[in-house]
Amino acid sequence: MTLTTLVFKNLFRQRVRTLLTVLGIAIGVATVVALGSITEGLKGSSGEFIRAGGADFMVAQAGASDLSFSAVSESDWRAIAARPEVDRATGFLLEVADVGSNPFFLLFGYEPEALPDEPIELVAGRLLAPGAAHEALLGGEGAQALGAEVGARVELDHTRFDVVGIYRTGEQWRDSGAIVPLKTAQELASKTDVVTAVHVWVVDGMDAHEVAVAIEREHPQLAALEEPADYGDVDQGFKILDAANLAISLLALGIGAIGVMNTMIMSVFERTREIGILRAVGWRGSRILRMIFLESLTLCLIAVAIGIVFGAIASRAVLLIPAISSFLVPSYSLDVFGRAIAVGVVVAMLGALYPAVRAVRLSPMEALRYE
Repeated sequence: MTLTTLVFKNLFRQRVRTLLTVLGIAIGVATVVALGSITEGLKGSSGEFIRAGGADFMVAQAGASDLSFSAVSESDWRAIAARPEVDRATGFLLEVADVGSNPFFLLFGYEPEALPDEPIELVAGRLLAPGAAHEALLGGEGAQALGAEVGARVELDHTRFDVVGIYRTGEQWRDSGAIVPLKTAQELASKTDVVTAVHVWVVDGMDAHEVAVAIEREHPQLAALEEPADYGDVDQGFKILDAANLAISLLALGIGAIGVMNTMIMSVFERTREIGILRAVGWRGSRILRMIFLESLTLCLIAVAIGIVFGAIASRAVLLIPAISSFLVPSYSLDVFGRAIAVGVVVAMLGALYPAVRAVRLSPMEALRYE
């Protein structure tokens, strides 16, 4: 009988115990995968947000608890736009509105005069007219969710708007929302003379990073976001998500290791005489050690495979909630799966450590006398 055959035979001696251990580890791994893919998806969306329309970077209020709470004064916006190294700076107001059954409908306030420069593809209708107060553009997905078309009247944030156009940008968060005149959005949000953030395009040939650093130096209350990793500077929720991801991974490690240790130590107790016989017929301690670790690793890798499938299904199931699917697409990166596999391998090593040492320290005579 080969070592591999013996490993599988030992694991399936107590099928119920093995199954429960696999299930416990799989749930931990599924949680790691689901939360990790959602976090990566949000980071991907934040990258789109930062460089929307091909912007070089985005400026928002430093230290804001959430981007929707960011406040950049119009005077700071105009000062940024007036810089000689800045080609264009477009301010926008983000309002999370309660629209129909969706409490997280994204409403964007833009100056109508700025829209022709935005990379917005009109699917139908026209852009907002200068001076208009209650006109709205709906993203393709937003229009579909509201069942509206050009010429319809819709209620956004408890205010009626005439739909004058339907657009597409290819950016999930904008296509699932609506664009209204900036002044109207400011009135709805009770945020007079402020915008949420400013997208900045620098003059050709200028170093965008140097411009971003200069803006932060002259406006210390603002943060320039160049990469998704910078998003935490203006949205503390991302730091909380990363902390939760780490905490859940550590919990999965601890709980999984205890479960595996319990399973493996019971297995060693039950096979004490068998281990004594193996030692008596010439098995070295290193081979016994390898057998225990292989059993633990096999157990955990089976659990990881099941957990990855469950985690992917769970993260996709979240998208059945319209309010979430409007701004989130889970990302299944190698980093997410690598973290899940790492959790499984570490759990296997930690869980097998004590049982393996105990098995190796058993003398053949002591093991053969064991009842």
